[in-house]
Amino acid sequence: MRWTDSLEIAIQLADAHPDIDPRTLRFTDLREWVMALPEFDDDPAHCGEKILEAIQMAWIEEVA
Repeated sequence: MRWTDSLEIAIQLADAHPDIDPRTLRFTDLREWVMALPEFDDDPAHCGEKILEAIQMAWIEEVA
């Protein structure tokens, strides 16, 4: 899984952190949690604010 797989990342984060409201999540925490996913395998340097925003929005839609 790579940074651009925002929907798949969001699904896995929702499963891994069911008690978290993604609207209140800090990007620093989000980045760490994405990199900790077992299937995640991408360069941390390829992550930026727009990517984290896309993941956060997909997560919000996933739990809505």
